[in-house]
Amino acid sequence: MKGLGTNEDKIIKVLVSHDGYQRQQILTTYKTLFGKDLIQDLKSELGGHFEDAVVAMMTPTIPYLARELRNAMKGAGTDENVLIEILCTRSNEDIRAIKVAYKTEFKRDLEHDLASETSGNFKRLLVSVCNANRDQSSTVDMAKAEKDAKEMFEAGEKMLGTDESAFNAVLCARSHAQLKATFDKYQVLAGKTIEKSIESEMSGTLKEGFLAIIQYTRDPISYFAERLYKSMKGAGTDDSSLIRLVVTRSEIDLKLVSQAFLRIYKKSLKDFIWGDCSGDYRKLLLSVLGNN
Repeated sequence: MKGLGTNEDKIIKVLVSHDGYQRQQILTTYKTLFGKDLIQDLKSELGGHFEDAVVAMMTPTIPYLARELRNAMKGAGTDENVLIEILCTRSNEDIRAIKVAYKTEFKRDLEHDLASETSGNFKRLLVSVCNANRDQSSTVDMAKAEKDAKEMFEAGEKMLGTDESAFNAVLCARSHAQLKATFDKYQVLAGKTIEKSIESEMSGTLKEGFLAIIQYTRDPISYFAERLYKSMKGAGTDDSSLIRLVVTRSEIDLKLVSQAFLRIYKKSLKDFIWGDCSGDYRKLLLSVLGNN
Protein backbone atom coordinates (compact mmCIF):
# COMPACT_ATOMS: atom_id res chain seq x y z
CA MET A 1 0.00 0.00 0.00
CA LYS A 2 2.98 2.32 0.39
CA GLY A 3 3.52 4.94 -2.30
CA LEU A 4 1.51 5.43 -5.47
CA GLY A 5 -0.87 2.58 -6.28
CA THR A 6 -1.61 -0.66 -4.43
CA ASN A 7 -0.18 -4.13 -4.96
CA GLU A 8 -3.38 -6.16 -4.72
CA ASP A 9 -1.61 -9.44 -5.53
CA LYS A 10 0.61 -9.08 -2.45
CA ILE A 11 -2.40 -8.31 -0.28
CA ILE A 12 -4.15 -11.44 -1.56
CA LYS A 13 -1.04 -13.54 -1.00
CA VAL A 14 -0.68 -12.41 2.62
CA LEU A 15 -4.37 -12.92 3.37
CA VAL A 16 -4.69 -16.44 1.99
CA SER A 17 -1.35 -17.70 3.36
CA HIS A 18 -2.39 -16.98 6.96
CA ASP A 19 -5.32 -18.27 9.00
CA GLY A 20 -7.77 -16.09 10.90
CA TYR A 21 -5.77 -16.12 14.12
CA GLN A 22 -2.59 -15.11 12.31
CA ARG A 23 -4.40 -12.31 10.49
CA GLN A 24 -5.40 -10.88 13.87
CA GLN A 25 -1.74 -10.97 14.92
CA ILE A 26 -0.87 -9.09 11.71
CA LEU A 27 -3.43 -6.40 12.65
CA THR A 28 -1.85 -5.93 16.08
CA THR A 29 1.72 -5.95 14.79
CA TYR A 30 0.86 -3.46 12.01
CA LYS A 31 -0.50 -0.99 14.57
CA THR A 32 2.58 -1.51 16.77
CA LEU A 33 5.01 -0.92 13.91
CA PHE A 34 3.26 1.90 12.06
CA GLY A 35 0.82 3.42 14.57
CA LYS A 36 -2.02 2.95 12.09
CA ASP A 37 -5.13 0.78 11.81
CA LEU A 38 -4.61 -1.80 9.07
CA ILE A 39 -8.30 -2.23 8.27
CA GLN A 40 -8.73 1.53 7.86
CA ASP A 41 -5.66 1.65 5.59
CA LEU A 42 -7.04 -1.22 3.50
CA LYS A 43 -10.40 0.54 3.19
CA SER A 44 -8.70 3.72 2.00
CA GLU A 45 -6.68 1.82 -0.63
CA LEU A 46 -9.26 -0.66 -1.92
CA GLY A 47 -12.82 -0.51 -3.18
CA GLY A 48 -15.91 -2.47 -4.19
CA HIS A 49 -16.47 -6.13 -3.39
CA PHE A 50 -12.70 -6.73 -3.21
CA GLU A 51 -12.55 -4.33 -0.25
CA ASP A 52 -15.59 -6.04 1.34
CA ALA A 53 -13.94 -9.48 1.04
CA VAL A 54 -10.57 -8.24 2.38
CA VAL A 55 -12.22 -6.56 5.39
CA ALA A 56 -14.26 -9.73 6.04
CA MET A 57 -11.07 -11.80 6.11
CA MET A 58 -9.40 -9.34 8.50
CA THR A 59 -12.36 -9.30 10.92
CA PRO A 60 -12.77 -12.02 13.61
CA THR A 61 -15.72 -14.29 12.80
CA ILE A 62 -17.98 -13.43 15.73
CA PRO A 63 -17.89 -9.61 15.34
CA TYR A 64 -18.18 -10.09 11.58
CA LEU A 65 -21.37 -12.17 11.96
CA ALA A 66 -22.77 -9.61 14.41
CA ARG A 67 -22.26 -6.92 11.72
CA GLU A 68 -23.87 -9.12 9.10
CA LEU A 69 -26.94 -9.51 11.32
CA ARG A 70 -27.12 -5.74 11.86
CA ASN A 71 -26.76 -5.08 8.12
CA ALA A 72 -29.57 -7.57 7.45
CA MET A 73 -31.95 -5.59 9.67
CA LYS A 74 -31.04 -1.92 9.31
CA GLY A 75 -32.59 0.34 6.71
CA ALA A 76 -35.68 -0.44 4.66
CA GLY A 77 -36.57 -4.11 4.62
CA THR A 78 -35.02 -7.10 6.35
CA ASP A 79 -32.97 -9.89 4.77
CA GLU A 80 -34.58 -12.83 6.56
CA ASN A 81 -32.38 -15.38 4.77
CA VAL A 82 -29.26 -13.94 6.43
CA LEU A 83 -30.93 -14.10 9.86
CA ILE A 84 -31.90 -17.74 9.23
CA GLU A 85 -28.47 -18.74 7.93
CA ILE A 86 -26.51 -17.28 10.84
CA LEU A 87 -28.83 -17.96 13.78
CA CYS A 88 -30.13 -21.40 12.77
CA THR A 89 -26.69 -22.93 12.10
CA ARG A 90 -24.49 -21.64 14.94
CA SER A 91 -23.77 -23.35 18.26
CA ASN A 92 -25.13 -22.01 21.56
CA GLU A 93 -21.64 -20.74 22.37
CA ASP A 94 -21.36 -18.85 19.06
CA ILE A 95 -24.81 -17.28 19.41
CA ARG A 96 -24.06 -16.07 22.94
CA ALA A 97 -20.77 -14.60 21.72
CA ILE A 98 -22.51 -12.93 18.75
CA LYS A 99 -25.04 -11.34 21.13
CA VAL A 100 -22.20 -9.89 23.22
CA ALA A 101 -20.37 -8.61 20.12
CA TYR A 102 -23.61 -7.09 18.79
CA LYS A 103 -24.21 -5.28 22.09
CA THR A 104 -20.58 -4.09 22.27
CA GLU A 105 -20.42 -2.68 18.75
CA PHE A 106 -23.93 -1.34 18.22
CA LYS A 107 -25.10 -0.68 21.82
CA ARG A 108 -28.25 -2.58 20.88
CA ASP A 109 -29.87 -5.83 22.02
CA LEU A 110 -29.94 -8.49 19.29
CA GLU A 111 -33.08 -10.23 20.56
CA HIS A 112 -34.92 -6.90 20.77
CA ASP A 113 -33.91 -6.00 17.20
CA LEU A 114 -34.97 -9.40 15.89
CA ALA A 115 -38.36 -9.06 17.60
CA SER A 116 -38.91 -5.54 16.25
CA GLU A 117 -37.86 -6.38 12.66
CA THR A 118 -39.89 -9.60 12.28
CA SER A 119 -43.36 -10.74 13.28
CA GLY A 120 -45.61 -13.67 14.06
CA ASN A 121 -44.34 -17.21 14.21
CA PHE A 122 -41.12 -16.31 12.39
CA LYS A 123 -40.32 -13.84 15.18
CA ARG A 124 -40.89 -16.62 17.73
CA LEU A 125 -38.52 -18.89 15.81
CA LEU A 126 -35.72 -16.29 15.79
CA VAL A 127 -36.20 -15.38 19.45
CA SER A 128 -36.06 -19.09 20.32
CA VAL A 129 -32.77 -19.73 18.51
CA CYS A 130 -31.34 -16.42 19.76
CA ASN A 131 -31.79 -17.67 23.33
CA ALA A 132 -29.14 -20.32 22.57
CA ASN A 133 -30.65 -23.09 24.68
CA ARG A 134 -30.47 -25.99 22.22
CA ASP A 135 -29.64 -29.30 23.90
CA GLN A 136 -25.98 -30.02 23.03
CA SER A 137 -25.80 -33.68 24.12
CA SER A 138 -25.08 -36.48 21.65
CA THR A 139 -27.29 -39.08 23.34
CA VAL A 140 -30.62 -39.95 21.71
CA ASP A 141 -33.82 -40.68 23.63
CA MET A 142 -35.96 -42.76 21.28
CA ALA A 143 -39.08 -42.44 23.46
CA LYS A 144 -38.76 -38.65 23.36
CA ALA A 145 -38.20 -38.79 19.58
CA GLU A 146 -41.44 -40.73 19.17
CA LYS A 147 -43.33 -38.35 21.48
CA ASP A 148 -42.02 -35.25 19.66
CA ALA A 149 -42.82 -36.74 16.26
CA LYS A 150 -46.39 -37.55 17.40
CA GLU A 151 -46.90 -34.03 18.77
CA MET A 152 -45.74 -32.43 15.53
CA PHE A 153 -47.86 -34.79 13.45
CA GLU A 154 -50.94 -34.01 15.53
CA ALA A 155 -50.19 -30.26 15.33
CA GLY A 156 -49.93 -30.34 11.54
CA GLU A 157 -51.02 -33.15 9.26
CA LYS A 158 -53.67 -34.53 11.62
CA MET A 159 -55.54 -31.30 12.30
CA LEU A 160 -57.25 -28.54 10.37
CA GLY A 161 -54.76 -25.70 10.35
CA THR A 162 -51.35 -25.90 11.97
CA ASP A 163 -50.08 -25.30 15.49
CA GLU A 164 -46.67 -23.91 14.59
CA SER A 165 -45.59 -23.66 18.24
CA ALA A 166 -45.37 -27.45 18.51
CA PHE A 167 -42.81 -27.51 15.65
CA ASN A 168 -40.96 -24.54 17.15
CA ALA A 169 -40.62 -26.23 20.55
CA VAL A 170 -38.99 -29.31 19.04
CA LEU A 171 -36.89 -27.82 16.23
CA CYS A 172 -35.37 -25.04 18.35
CA ALA A 173 -34.63 -27.00 21.53
CA ARG A 174 -33.60 -30.56 20.70
CA SER A 175 -30.04 -31.59 19.85
CA HIS A 176 -29.23 -32.33 16.21
CA ALA A 177 -28.72 -36.00 17.02
CA GLN A 178 -32.12 -36.12 18.74
CA LEU A 179 -33.77 -34.32 15.82
CA LYS A 180 -32.48 -36.87 13.31
CA ALA A 181 -34.18 -39.64 15.29
CA THR A 182 -37.36 -37.54 15.53
CA PHE A 183 -37.41 -37.00 11.75
CA ASP A 184 -37.19 -40.78 11.20
CA LYS A 185 -40.06 -41.40 13.63
CA TYR A 186 -42.10 -38.67 11.97
CA GLN A 187 -41.72 -40.24 8.53
CA VAL A 188 -42.95 -43.60 9.81
CA LEU A 189 -45.91 -41.94 11.52
CA ALA A 190 -46.92 -39.55 8.73
CA GLY A 191 -45.91 -41.61 5.71
CA LYS A 192 -43.97 -38.62 4.40
CA THR A 193 -40.88 -36.64 5.36
CA ILE A 194 -41.16 -33.78 7.80
CA GLU A 195 -39.90 -31.49 5.00
CA LYS A 196 -42.93 -32.38 2.86
CA SER A 197 -45.28 -31.75 5.76
CA ILE A 198 -43.77 -28.32 6.42
CA GLU A 199 -43.88 -27.47 2.70
CA SER A 200 -47.62 -28.20 2.62
CA GLU A 201 -48.56 -26.87 6.07
CA MET A 202 -46.55 -23.62 6.25
CA SER A 203 -45.40 -20.72 4.11
CA GLY A 204 -43.05 -17.77 3.92
CA THR A 205 -40.10 -17.12 6.20
CA LEU A 206 -41.30 -19.50 8.94
CA LYS A 207 -41.28 -22.36 6.43
CA GLU A 208 -37.81 -21.35 5.23
CA GLY A 209 -36.51 -21.16 8.81
CA PHE A 210 -37.83 -24.58 9.80
CA LEU A 211 -36.54 -26.15 6.56
CA ALA A 212 -33.10 -24.60 7.16
CA ILE A 213 -32.88 -26.16 10.63
CA ILE A 214 -33.93 -29.54 9.20
CA GLN A 215 -31.51 -29.40 6.26
CA TYR A 216 -28.63 -28.24 8.47
CA THR A 217 -29.42 -31.05 10.93
CA ARG A 218 -29.48 -33.70 8.21
CA ASP A 219 -26.49 -32.46 6.19
CA PRO A 220 -24.78 -29.16 7.07
CA ILE A 221 -22.39 -29.47 4.12
CA SER A 222 -25.18 -29.58 1.53
CA TYR A 223 -26.95 -26.74 3.35
CA PHE A 224 -23.98 -24.40 2.84
CA ALA A 225 -23.50 -25.63 -0.74
CA GLU A 226 -27.11 -24.66 -1.47
CA ARG A 227 -26.65 -21.25 0.19
CA LEU A 228 -23.61 -20.61 -2.02
CA TYR A 229 -25.55 -21.67 -5.12
CA LYS A 230 -28.46 -19.36 -4.27
CA SER A 231 -26.05 -16.45 -3.77
CA MET A 232 -24.98 -16.73 -7.42
CA LYS A 233 -27.89 -18.20 -9.39
CA GLY A 234 -30.14 -16.06 -11.53
CA ALA A 235 -29.64 -12.40 -12.43
CA GLY A 236 -27.15 -10.64 -10.21
CA THR A 237 -25.03 -11.97 -7.36
CA ASP A 238 -25.70 -11.65 -3.64
CA ASP A 239 -22.07 -10.68 -2.99
CA SER A 240 -22.42 -10.13 0.76
CA SER A 241 -23.70 -13.72 1.18
CA LEU A 242 -21.06 -15.11 -1.19
CA ILE A 243 -18.27 -13.37 0.77
CA ARG A 244 -19.73 -14.37 4.14
CA LEU A 245 -20.06 -18.03 3.20
CA VAL A 246 -16.61 -18.36 1.59
CA VAL A 247 -14.82 -16.50 4.40
CA THR A 248 -16.61 -18.02 7.42
CA ARG A 249 -16.49 -21.61 6.13
CA SER A 250 -12.90 -21.38 4.82
CA GLU A 251 -11.32 -22.78 8.00
CA ILE A 252 -14.17 -25.15 8.83
CA ASP A 253 -15.54 -27.15 5.91
CA LEU A 254 -15.19 -25.16 2.65
CA LYS A 255 -13.37 -28.00 0.89
CA LEU A 256 -16.23 -30.41 1.70
CA VAL A 257 -18.80 -27.77 0.73
CA SER A 258 -17.02 -27.32 -2.64
CA GLN A 259 -17.12 -31.08 -3.24
CA ALA A 260 -20.84 -31.20 -2.38
CA PHE A 261 -21.47 -28.20 -4.64
CA LEU A 262 -19.95 -30.03 -7.62
CA ARG A 263 -21.88 -33.21 -6.82
CA ILE A 264 -25.24 -31.43 -6.47
CA TYR A 265 -25.02 -28.79 -9.23
CA LYS A 266 -22.71 -30.58 -11.72
CA LYS A 267 -20.53 -27.49 -11.95
CA SER A 268 -17.68 -26.49 -9.67
CA LEU A 269 -17.91 -23.65 -7.18
CA LYS A 270 -14.76 -22.18 -8.78
CA ASP A 271 -16.48 -22.10 -12.20
CA PHE A 272 -19.52 -20.35 -10.69
CA ILE A 273 -17.31 -17.72 -9.02
CA TRP A 274 -15.30 -17.27 -12.24
CA GLY A 275 -18.51 -16.53 -14.14
CA ASP A 276 -20.12 -14.31 -11.49
CA CYS A 277 -17.19 -12.26 -10.18
CA SER A 278 -14.32 -10.32 -11.73
CA GLY A 279 -10.94 -8.69 -11.13
CA ASP A 280 -9.13 -8.83 -7.78
CA TYR A 281 -12.39 -9.80 -6.05
CA ARG A 282 -12.61 -12.97 -8.14
CA LYS A 283 -8.88 -13.61 -7.68
CA LEU A 284 -9.18 -13.41 -3.88
CA LEU A 285 -12.20 -15.74 -3.65
CA LEU A 286 -10.56 -18.28 -5.97
CA SER A 287 -7.35 -18.06 -3.92
CA VAL A 288 -9.31 -18.83 -0.73
CA LEU A 289 -10.90 -21.81 -2.48
CA GLY A 290 -7.49 -22.92 -3.74
CA ASN A 291 -6.24 -23.10 -0.16
CA ASN A 292 -9.03 -25.52 0.78
